[in-house]
Amino acid sequence: MHVKPILVIGATGKTGARVIARLEAKGLPVRHGSRSSGTPFDWDAPETWGAALEGVRSAYVTYFPDLAFPGAVEKLEALCAAAKAAGVEHLVLLSGRGEHHARLGEEVVRNSGVDFTIVRSAWFAQNFSEGYLREPILSGVLPMPGGDVAEPIIDIDDIADVVVAALTEEGHRGELYEVTGPRLLTFADMAGELSAATGLPIRHVPITFEDFHAGIAATGGDFVADVFTAIARETLDGRNASLSDGVERALGRPPRDFADFAKAAAQAGAWPVAA
Repeated sequence: MHVKPILVIGATGKTGARVIARLEAKGLPVRHGSRSSGTPFDWDAPETWGAALEGVRSAYVTYFPDLAFPGAVEKLEALCAAAKAAGVEHLVLLSGRGEHHARLGEEVVRNSGVDFTIVRSAWFAQNFSEGYLREPILSGVLPMPGGDVAEPIIDIDDIADVVVAALTEEGHRGELYEVTGPRLLTFADMAGELSAATGLPIRHVPITFEDFHAGIAATGGDFVADVFTAIARETLDGRNASLSDGVERALGRPPRDFADFAKAAAQAGAWPVAA
């Protein structure tokens, strides 16, 4: 019997690559959705969407770099209409916790007329090992605004497991899974865990949102910095300083602790210690 493929939009992203690896390990047909894939998908080129969606059973939807980017919600609405027209049966959306624009995106998917699952995520642990904070960590500092605000930081591997469950198992349609780690940590706490895992002295350096903006702008440009700084201002005000049970509800197990993430990432060579 021919099994329809699952489309993963954002195939080269942090969560998308992990979702693809898990689906392919299960022997399921997967269509990679990226600008460079065999059947390309480009958010900025709607003419690519039809071929990417054709014959697809379900899709994992991530918007790069974030649903807060201008025009993202409108593009998501157009994509949902295209998915419905193509006969896609189920959309799994990655959303951001405490973000106004992400909530607007969630409503678009809820009202799309296609079955859905929403995975609303806390801050990624892998920002330290694969993202924009890796270089500062190697220098022994964790420069972040927000003061002593606590965040229930989550391991992306848990997000990928939840997404794969939603795409491949019964019982997840119509669900909102707000996914967090198992405990609240300040950035100083995170620096302590990273120090313990790496053997390097790493300290949290409180910075202003203006300094945060300048750091991102230096590598990503002003436009990207504007959006990520707006998200940081919005979400690092204490609104996310609580735990949610999304991982437990979706998977029947607790989420992975940040200390375990840090140890595993260090052992995998995320932060090579100079000899």
